[in-house]
Parts: sequence; C-alpha cells; structure tokens
Amino acid sequence: MMPELFTVLTPQDALRKLFDHLPGHVAAESIPISEALDRVIAESPIAPGPLPSFTRSTMDGYAVRAADTFGASESLPAYLTVIGESPMGRAPIFEIGKGQAAIIHTGGMLPSGADSVVMIERTQKARENEIEVLRSVAVGENVIQIGEDIKPGEALLPIGHRLRPQDLGGLAATGITRVSIAKRPSVAILATGDEVVPADAEPAPGQVRDVNTYTIAGLVERAGGVPLPRGIVPDHFDALYQAARAALDESDVLVLSAGSSVSVRDMTSDVIDRLGKPGVLVHGVSLKPGKPTILAVCDGKPVFGLPGNPVSAMVVADLFLTPALWRMQGLTQPIQYHSVRARLARNIASTPGREDYIQVKLVERDGEVWAEPIFGKSNLIYTLVKADGLMVVPLDANGVQEGETVEVRMF
Repeated sequence: MMPELFTVLTPQDALRKLFDHLPGHVAAESIPISEALDRVIAESPIAPGPLPSFTRSTMDGYAVRAADTFGASESLPAYLTVIGESPMGRAPIFEIGKGQAAIIHTGGMLPSGADSVVMIERTQKARENEIEVLRSVAVGENVIQIGEDIKPGEALLPIGHRLRPQDLGGLAATGITRVSIAKRPSVAILATGDEVVPADAEPAPGQVRDVNTYTIAGLVERAGGVPLPRGIVPDHFDALYQAARAALDESDVLVLSAGSSVSVRDMTSDVIDRLGKPGVLVHGVSLKPGKPTILAVCDGKPVFGLPGNPVSAMVVADLFLTPALWRMQGLTQPIQYHSVRARLARNIASTPGREDYIQVKLVERDGEVWAEPIFGKSNLIYTLVKADGLMVVPLDANGVQEGETVEVRMF
C-alpha cells in the first residue's frame, strides 16, 4: 500500500495559511435594497437627513406645553382647552398656546408650540373641548425628537457588515433604496472520477451518481457565492488540467471534488500547482473526515481539492470554503452558526491529534435534548441527510463520554 505523502496541519492553521494568501481587495456593485438581504456592505451608506425628520408622539394622548401641567395631580388637575386634532400624515396647521392642548395619536407630528405629550390615560374630559390633566409631564416626555434615531451625515452601517432584515428597513427609513455591496464570488465546481455519472443517469455496476456538485453548490449559495457547476471530468491528468484551467479562468474560485485514492489526490495536487502561483498551500488537515484536503491559491484565486466522499466533501467545504467566500466578500463579523447544547447519547472514541466531526440527530428525552451519533462511512450521504447537525471531538481529546454535554452545530 502506498504511503500518504502529505503533512497535515490543524484546521485552524490550515485556514490561517489560506487566509494569508487571499487578496484583500473586495469587488463591489450597487444593487436595490430589495435584493440585498445577507449581502455584505462594501461602502458605508450615509444618512441624507435626520430620522425622524419631525417631532412625533410615542403615545395616544394630548400634545401640550409641559409648563402648563407642572404640579398637576388627581386631586388638583390642570385644565387645558382642546383646540384641535393633529392629523396623521400631515403637519398641523394650528399652534399650541398657553393653556391649550391638541388630540394626537402615536406617530403623529407635534403642533408648533407643543413640547410634550400627556398619555390619554392620565387625562379625563372635564367639559366640551376641555380636559383635566391628572399628572404633570416633563419637556420631551412621550416625544421622539428630530434626529433622535439618526443624525444627518451619520454612517448607517459599517463596511463588512452582513445585511439583516432590520438593516434593510433602516435604510428604507432614510430613503436609501440602493446600497454598495460586495460582489458574490463565482465558484466553479468540478466533479472528478471515472466512476462518477450525472445525477439523472442510471449508474452501471461500479458507478455512482454525482452528489458533491449539489451539496457544494448549496453551501456556496448559503455563503453568498454563485455556484457554477462544470460537470464531471475523468481521472486523467490532461483532461482534468484542461477542465480546471477553463473553469478557473471563468470564475473567482475553483472547487475540485477529487477521488479517494492516493494517486488521484496526488494528480489533483499536481494539476492545481500548474494553475498558478503559489499553488498548493495545504495538503492534509488533521480532521476526520477530510484528512486529504487540498487548499491552494493560484494567481490570487482560491482553489480547493475536496475528498470525493460526500460526507468528507461537505464537512471540509463548510470548514474552509464557506469562511473563504465570506472573507472574499469582506465580512468582518464572525460567521454565525446556530448551535444547541445537548447530552451525548453514546460514547465516542477518537484519536488525539485530530478533530473528529460526528453527525448527530437531536431527540428529546424526559425534557432534555440528547445528541444521538449517526455512524457510517464517509461515502454514505444519508448519514448527513438523517442528521440535524455536527458535533466536534476536540483535537487533544481521545473521545467523549456518554452523558457529557456537547455543542451541536446545526445544519
């Protein structure tokens, strides 16, 4: 049996080495905010004016001059004359003078002269067009001031921020309907292997359908990229090189789903080294599944050589391809994975010196959440399909005992 001729790095060291060689420039484009959810800000939008642009009420009640309510109480109310109602969606055409009030609704604009709002619950009708104020209010009470939310010229969102639904609403509130965001990296995906056939084909004996193109494309979409499936290439050097060369020339990133044998992995590494400088940076990572991972940068473009087994390919792509794509978009905040804590339902053995990624299914027992490991070889895609997430056995551990609390990173 041939020895494996590569030196492994920890996942953290491997990713750091890849990041050190990625270009820092982020390409940008301007798009409508209606299309910008989950995209990354490339240029900070600036507030064109104050928000709100008028003084408005936070309560249903009466717009008043605060000085006219000072000392008011239930036993000694202040009496105010109601001179009108502040219309919703329009500026009032009257002014509040001494001893006067106006009906106002939540969100309504304060009339000129008013500086506060008395809650309707703190008043009662005395007679026609007159109210009793049962508690005093301070200047500015129950009122949002001009620019209290946003000042003119304020940077609304930082560069590198991933847009959330509330961010889109905030931009719309200021009248900004287009935003400069990082372009989505295009990712060419090449499946390789003499035994691999398209998903819509009927496999002959010894053949398998292409799984990795679809799982990797899904991960690329989730990470803000644009997947470009480039079909299946046989395990021949010239054919693989020509296909890889063409795919990389037409994209920002290349992913090769390589075969499982050492000879095929070595061929993939040689092909990648011919695509540009510096070439292969990492060939082997201390994790299971996915040890024979290849990370490279070729003339400024990242290239990934993933194991051919579906479970390995997906685990490795999520560990390295996903963060690389976000980095290419200038994301500054950490990638947020949804995780839950659960008790482990079975012992898991491991080997110190590598990280083990275990598929688990979450079940509830007696009010507690338990993580049940789903065991199976790394070429069995339904071990992932049946799982809810992954748990990690740390690099320096020799296993995890049944009943221990573990963190499960949800799919």
